[in-house]
Amino acid sequence: MNKTSSPRQLGLITVIALVAGGMIGSGIFTLPSALAQFGGISILGWVVAAIGAIVLAHMMGRLSKVIPESGGSYAYTKRAFGDFPAFLVAWGFWLSLWSTNVAIALTFTGYLSVFFPAIGQSSYLSPIISLVVIWTLTAINSRSIRTGGNLQVLTTALKVIPVLVVAVGGIFFFNPDHFVPFNLSGTSSAQAVLGASVLCFYAFLGIEAATIPADNIKNPEKNISKGTLIGVGLVVFLYMFSSISLFGVLPPGEVASSLAPLSDAATKIFGGGAKYWVAAGACISTFGALNGWILIQGQIAQSMAKDGLLPKALAFKNKNNSPSTGIIVSSVFVTILLILNMTKGFASLYSFMVLLSTITSLFFYLSAALVYTYFSFGEKLGFTWTLKSKIISLLGLGFSIWVFFGSGTEAILWGTVGMLLGVPVYIYNKKQRK
Repeated sequence: MNKTSSPRQLGLITVIALVAGGMIGSGIFTLPSALAQFGGISILGWVVAAIGAIVLAHMMGRLSKVIPESGGSYAYTKRAFGDFPAFLVAWGFWLSLWSTNVAIALTFTGYLSVFFPAIGQSSYLSPIISLVVIWTLTAINSRSIRTGGNLQVLTTALKVIPVLVVAVGGIFFFNPDHFVPFNLSGTSSAQAVLGASVLCFYAFLGIEAATIPADNIKNPEKNISKGTLIGVGLVVFLYMFSSISLFGVLPPGEVASSLAPLSDAATKIFGGGAKYWVAAGACISTFGALNGWILIQGQIAQSMAKDGLLPKALAFKNKNNSPSTGIIVSSVFVTILLILNMTKGFASLYSFMVLLSTITSLFFYLSAALVYTYFSFGEKLGFTWTLKSKIISLLGLGFSIWVFFGSGTEAILWGTVGMLLGVPVYIYNKKQRK
């Protein structure tokens, strides 16, 4: 692909915002409640997940230097293993974006209910408002990729503030007794760390955000790698700091039963009115994350269509260089997925979407680790099989497999079914290319 085939509109700051903004979505506001079942040992889960995220970020950053093309792991897998494996990787990632965007939109409306309680009293208001938000951001990103990128920088800056304030404030209310006993799960320490690390890694989904729109990034050989590592580093710090502080402020039982643990911690630290500005921060956070993922859903569809793996219409870019057709068609599928599952109720619907998005996106990370190992072992494209590359390969592959099997049988089953559904699509489009 010609590296100068499209205008470069996104700089390093936007790349960092895409990565950090993509990861800092609903997870930081909801995950502590799920981790409370493990107790203080969940901090080790954060450590394992953080190491895995940094290793995968390094792999993707290294690959982006030699293959600075849109699509991320899709482009890398295509270069290494051919069309069909690349299609499966991209298909799984595209599926994960549909369910991810539903989950994030639902979280936005959930925190919006703090200001408008009627939302929580109706089984239909939440999905309807979620659809309004999805299509508002679809319109913004379909108009111009620069507009979507600027919005991402703004919302990323705003979303960090309330989390950081609670984390710093928690230092003065820290109670070390909340970490005793260290393991509350009733299982072995190894099992507890496995369970916690898999949950924690959910919050790191978004490592690949900067590799998808590579065609639109200035100096992609440097900015993607640099922006990815900086973005992941900032998120690791924020997650670790806020989680330790939160568990120090609230006892595990209280965190486990809370629907909004950061709001509860803010109330204890700053008083009753604090829940509103934390809820506002959650709304900004999820709005920004949804904006970034809607931009990316069009990029991955456009990359696949450009290579003839999806209908050609999805390869269209408008005069502002936005893959508007891919964005709009993806949002149509997001809408269908949400409507088909509206009867599940808020909690069940959210859990289902998180389950579906996580397992399908894991193929994206595993493929990046496989490609990195393949290039390093074969010493292709400037890669070398040194002690460093061996360690990175082992860590990347090991962590991907760890998270995959740690997700559980049900998640693996759903992910496999979703991947198999893509096979007829690949066969049809392959015939159309002949």
